Amino acid sequence: MALDEALMARARRTGESVLRVYAWSRPTLSLGRNQRALGVYRDDALASADIDVVRRPTGGRALLHHREVTYSVTAPSTADSLGAAYERINEILICALHTLGVRVRVAAPAERAATPTSLPCFAEPARGELTVDGRKLVGSAQWRDRGAMLQHGSILIDDDQSRIPALMHAAVAPATPPATLRDILRRAPTLDDVSDALFAAVRTLADAGADPLVPDDALTRDAAELAAHYRSDAWTWRR
Repeated sequence: MALDEALMARARRTGESVLRVYAWSRPTLSLGRNQRALGVYRDDALASADIDVVRRPTGGRALLHHREVTYSVTAPSTADSLGAAYERINEILICALHTLGVRVRVAAPAERAATPTSLPCFAEPARGELTVDGRKLVGSAQWRDRGAMLQHGSILIDDDQSRIPALMHAAVAPATPPATLRDILRRAPTLDDVSDALFAAVRTLADAGADPLVPDDALTRDAAELAAHYRSDAWTWRR
């Protein structure tokens, strides 16, 4: 999370856009920026399942990062609407997923992000998110601040999202299981498979000369300074 916000600061500084693709070293529940967490999740259940918790700078609802691929896009923000930015990023996601052999549909025009209720992120598609047979495959959320934007998203390899209700104090209505790449493709693509497809889509649709990012001193410094904020319980459990 610290590196993603540091990349957002870099976008302000340089005017450049960056697509980052990554996985998580251990199962981690990430909470949306404005989502209520206090009294919602069971400390004992999180501890027994060895699940960490972080709060994203972006909005949306809780999701469990484990057998999935996370992406972030950082860029200077423009006068374009939130929906227009989602659509441009969706074009890249759709192209990459098509390369992998997955046909997706956009849930509906993106006008706003999902409201920050206690429902898990993948319980239902929000407007503008990508689905297969009506089930969400990619969940995304965006944040804009001081001339820059950050969009986070998660592409499911397997369904770990169905574990989230067992981590909560109050029961939630059973949700339709989300779509997963394993179910669709009958195999589990690797992180490299997904990232290669995404980067190829960037070069096809956005910037034919896009190169891997070489971190500079300012990016490294900003990420290090922000890390304490994202490790802080005052941030993670702020509401």
